[in-house]
Order: sequence, then structure tokens, then C-alpha cells
Amino acid sequence: MKSENYSSIYRSIHWAIAISMILIAVTIFLRLTWLNKNHVAGIISNYMVTTGQSLTQDQMILLAKKIRKPMWEWHIYLGYVLTRLFSIRFFLPLFGEMKFKNPLAKQIDLKEKFKSWVYLIFYCCIVITLVTGLVIELGPKYLKESMEEIHVLSIYYLSVFIILHLGGVLLAEFTKEKGIISKIVSGSKGIEE
Repeated sequence: MKSENYSSIYRSIHWAIAISMILIAVTIFLRLTWLNKNHVAGIISNYMVTTGQSLTQDQMILLAKKIRKPMWEWHIYLGYVLTRLFSIRFFLPLFGEMKFKNPLAKQIDLKEKFKSWVYLIFYCCIVITLVTGLVIELGPKYLKESMEEIHVLSIYYLSVFIILHLGGVLLAEFTKEKGIISKIVSGSKGIEE
């Protein structure tokens, strides 16, 4: 099997995209759990009861949204960063870096075809997510609700991709491609074959 080398450009873009996606996933996780508007409103409500004050449920929800707004702004900023990183990633093959493998090529084996299809589907989903996110933020207001419905679905494919990617990397590391992890970190193989 041909050993793949990862240039510093490849590694930098790979890790910048990975870190951005992880941070975006953290903002989603926070929004769905601890910083969920209903959860935060419940905390506010409990506090208001202990101090003898009162707010309506709508007022508490509004306050909860204001509390979590700075965190959610990070989601938006990271979305812009990820859009730029993927734009760079899609132009790099023109300069001989990070080339895409054709899943329909006859000379690649079944494993490579599967990997190529997974990445192709992943890239299509990422483009849809980034475009819908940009339309939500910058587009006309009448499209916001329909774009949000599509944008929210990204948590599902992102979860599946992360599991497939990490599983595939670990499988490769512990079978035929020893050193793949050290190569994507440092650019050189850490283990001699």
C-alpha cells in the first residue's frame, strides 16, 4: 500500500477544520443542554422565587436567550471561520495539495472507494450546512426558518462522520497503516515498519 505523506499545509488545514468543528459542536451541545433556554429560564425562575420577585415565562425565556447569546455568537464566528477554511480546502487541490480521490476510479480498492464516498458525502453536507448558516445570518428573513430546519440536521451527519472518521483512523493505526496518527500530527511517521 502506498504511504501517504501529509504536508504542513495539509496538516494545518486538517487541524484547523477539526478544531473549528469540535468548537462548533461544543456550542451546539451547550445550547441543547446547560444553556438551553428553558433550562436557564428554570434557573432564573427558581432564583426569582427565593428573592420574592417575579417575571413572566416569556420574560424569563428572553433573559435566558440574552444570557446564552455571547456563547451562541461564537457558533456564528466559528461558522465564518469554517466557511473560509473549507473554501481554502476546496482550492488547495488546484495547487497540488489535499487532492480529492474519485470514488468511481477503477484502480482503487473497495476500502478506498468507501472512504472516498464518505468524504464526498461529508463535503456535500458541510457545504449545505455552511450555505444554510450563511443564509440564516446574511440572507433574507423569509428564508431563515426553512434554512434553520435544514441547518439543524447537521448535528446528525456530523456525529456520524466523527464516529466514522475516528473509527477509521484507529482501525488504520492498529492494522495496516501504523503511524498514521503521528503523520497527521507531525508530518512524519513515528513508527518504523
